[in-house]
Amino acid sequence: MVCAPRGFKAAGLWTGIKAGAVKRDLALICSERPCTAAAVFTTNRVKAASIIVSREHLEQSGGRVRAVIANSGNANACTGAAGLAAARRMAALAAEQLGIDPKEVAVASTGVIGVPLPIEKIEARAADLIAGLSLSHDNALEAIMTTDTRKKTAAAGVTLPSMASQKPGPAAGTPDRQTSAGPDAAIQMGAMAKGSGMIHPNMATMICIITTDAAITAPLLDRALRRAVNRSFNRLTVDGDMSTNDIALIMANGAAGNAPIESEGPDYEAFAAALEGLCVNLTRQMARDGEGAGRLLTVTVQGAAREEDAALLARTVAGSNLVKAACFGADANWGRVLCALGYAKPGGAGDALFEPEAVSVVFASAAGAIQVCGNGESFLFSEREAKRILMEEEIDIDVTVGTGPGRAQAWGCDLTYDYVRINGDYRS
Repeated sequence: MVCAPRGFKAAGLWTGIKAGAVKRDLALICSERPCTAAAVFTTNRVKAASIIVSREHLEQSGGRVRAVIANSGNANACTGAAGLAAARRMAALAAEQLGIDPKEVAVASTGVIGVPLPIEKIEARAADLIAGLSLSHDNALEAIMTTDTRKKTAAAGVTLPSMASQKPGPAAGTPDRQTSAGPDAAIQMGAMAKGSGMIHPNMATMICIITTDAAITAPLLDRALRRAVNRSFNRLTVDGDMSTNDIALIMANGAAGNAPIESEGPDYEAFAAALEGLCVNLTRQMARDGEGAGRLLTVTVQGAAREEDAALLARTVAGSNLVKAACFGADANWGRVLCALGYAKPGGAGDALFEPEAVSVVFASAAGAIQVCGNGESFLFSEREAKRILMEEEIDIDVTVGTGPGRAQAWGCDLTYDYVRINGDYRS
């Protein structure tokens, strides 16, 4: 749905980047008109060439990126000067074909670390990539997938308060279309993402490209993206490993015709809330498709002193291998939840995040809900009923740690035998 907003197109094709793999591995997403842009990158000290180049281009262009070229099958990480040259060449190839400045092109890569990127294969198909641009996102989405087993895409629509009495028409040169975001929404957002393994907060391992036809300044777009990422992708964990290649990038081309969002206020809040919802949607999709996963876990912590405290506690529970393994076995081992809460570390030295005697835990799913812990102690419950609830594909772990206003969610998945199998032969 990355093409849901007006004025965006996408393409994807096969180049043979990964030897022996016959799947699309090169994607392009671009806007027909100039964009403001913002991005959030991995916080790993080891960064792929694509991250270095994309950050440079975003800074050098003043937040005016309007295209992203992305490859799978090769992370182009830990590849030295040659890797940087290859990433810059990818941007230049897209820019040449689109007739724009290379600084308006971001680069994304995903795949095996430490292997030189065969840039000549990308060079050979650059013209074909541009020729394949269309309003469909399918080929581009396939081209960024690695161990993903599900396509991850989402759309959202929002009518800004200042546009409530308006109904936009199609952008020039762009056919009118109806999307799942709602054809009457004044502002459209679309996104596609990949992410299945090597996922842990700050950021989760992923490529996420978001498009919108809103008119908004680059600084406010950056602020909205960071808020959304903090409440979604930064609360996602699959296996405790942080990637070298994470990027979440948003491009806004203004084709909706709204008065530009230039300051915080009702329009900005409506836009930011819609963006956050879109990112949470994608976060849940990635957690559900964690490598080898059978179950999606949603951990909700409430009653903390601050949202930040609740988020840390929720992330720690979602990331606990023992909790994840218990969910795989449909075992209501609530002691593992308390244990994980207990080793969550605040950002600074000082006060504890909660008092164990105040904790209650509820396991829930489509099959029902059952309290398993109260006041930090065992709560009489039926093991048989608990197992029935935990056998569902989506499990909620609801934790109350006190009476404070802080509430947050985190997302993860169970830990299965298949996770080891997938990662044991990843390079094969």
